[in-house]
Amino acid sequence: MSDAFLRDALVGLTAAPKTLPGKYLWDETGSDLFDRICHSADYYPTAQEMTLLPRAAAEVACHVGSGVTVVEFGSGASRKIRTLLDALPAPAAYVAIDISGPYLEAAIRRLAPDYPGIAMVPVCADYSKPVTLPIQAGPGGILGFYPGTSIGNFDPREAGQFLERARTTLGPSLFLVGADGTTDPERLQRAYGAADGLMAAFHRNILTRLNRECGADFDGDNFRHEIRLLPDPFRVEAHLVAIRPGTYRLGGQTIGFAASESIRTDTSHKYTAEAFQALARDAGWRPRALWQAEGGSFNLHLFQAED
Repeated sequence: MSDAFLRDALVGLTAAPKTLPGKYLWDETGSDLFDRICHSADYYPTAQEMTLLPRAAAEVACHVGSGVTVVEFGSGASRKIRTLLDALPAPAAYVAIDISGPYLEAAIRRLAPDYPGIAMVPVCADYSKPVTLPIQAGPGGILGFYPGTSIGNFDPREAGQFLERARTTLGPSLFLVGADGTTDPERLQRAYGAADGLMAAFHRNILTRLNRECGADFDGDNFRHEIRLLPDPFRVEAHLVAIRPGTYRLGGQTIGFAASESIRTDTSHKYTAEAFQALARDAGWRPRALWQAEGGSFNLHLFQAED
């Protein structure tokens, strides 16, 4: 991971404007911080999703047979999967895909004792690239699961490419996907720029990773966290903004910052239900069901792979 991390970081930090790939936010510390963010009052997507998920899971259970294999992309702490596993008829296996190996292994260790009849299969992988499942589908087929707002971390073109790759990974299957359509500036500011400091710590942790894993010397205290709302397509961008000018070393190169110069560390695109379904159709998925939170802000979509 460190070689790829260093290579990607150098490409992003020597570009103009500076960027770092959001996938590197997700080490064990970052995953733990985001789990805490999901429990905060201001981070609305998790609360809305957990209101919808029990109803969606009960209806999804009517579409799958006994012995289904559930494949979760970006499994994190594997908390939401419990609602789905509890609703499904005798699942055969749970395949958890996540980029953070230690966090993934710990999550599976916590989950497995509560589901002794379900095979637990952790897969440490970057799902923004092709992933091959290490097991055959159970007798009930495959159900993909991509909860939260993670699809928004891809721009529309990349999201379409992910959905195409997921169709290849999952084969003939159903796919339950979360997508957020919120555009209210005040709500977004509270969720992504919360005053409790957790989101700021989550993003600054990527500099700590560069120092620890790639021998860099970034001063995290010289960077403040800032979010920006941008149109066409509508999205929330997270930035680390240099407070003072600074020069840092990374991989034998010098990375200079002017005061107020920023690094974009993540992006969350917002999709209306109609826009996201159109994107999925183009990637070979047919809409089967839709569950919507208040005003259609957060949506859970059930898709079926086209023949």
